Amino acid sequence: MQLTYFGANGWLLELAGQRLLLDPWLVGPLRFGGASWLFEGTLPREWPIPGDLDGLLLTQGLPDHAHPATLERLPKALPVVGSAAAVQQARRFGFIQTDTLRPGERLQRGSLEIQATAGAPVPQVENGYLLRGSGESLYVEPHGFLDPALPAEPLTAVITPVMDLGLPVAGAFVKGRAVVPQLLERFTPAHLLASTAGGDVAYSGLLQQVLQAQAISDEEQAQLAGRHPHTRFIDPDPGHCYQLSAD
Repeated sequence: MQLTYFGANGWLLELAGQRLLLDPWLVGPLRFGGASWLFEGTLPREWPIPGDLDGLLLTQGLPDHAHPATLERLPKALPVVGSAAAVQQARRFGFIQTDTLRPGERLQRGSLEIQATAGAPVPQVENGYLLRGSGESLYVEPHGFLDPALPAEPLTAVITPVMDLGLPVAGAFVKGRAVVPQLLERFTPAHLLASTAGGDVAYSGLLQQVLQAQAISDEEQAQLAGRHPHTRFIDPDPGHCYQLSAD
């Protein structure tokens, strides 16, 4: 398995003979509602579109997961798998081969099985994913919501936020601090990779001024590492390809 991080929620996943872009934000700014005064994200650099892709995997239909400027650049014949909201967005941008997966549903792509899991309610329940094939396995959910219906099983890797992000009145909409211990207990992953809040992205606007972030403390990290000595904790560098195995 090879995983390459692009910052924020974006990854290139290579496993079971498939190359999938996950929630990519590769070019242009990130805005909600097109309003830069409310919230705008700027990448430290723009990323080239990876070649030889087998598909696009989207967890949510929101702009930080189905990023408009990036969707415009991607080839429209690229097969898309996503939540209902994500697929609706992809179709708006001209993608012609789309599959909607709802939590619990599965899809086979070559040797790779893609299983949708219940993710964040924003407000409709969006997707996480379990990917399995060729002896490799990966769980990803970008907001820190773990589907209670998922049974315990050992996984090669987990991609998850490791901090809480929220607004004063609405509360946390990313719940990494609470979910990391649950993920370690449920999946005993060989590797746990931090996502969602990384990549040296610059944010501005009204929402950024009131956004509240709370990271896992050094003491909490040490306790988790002590209880799970066989899990490698990775804070990924954008652009670096991590080669991972279950051993």
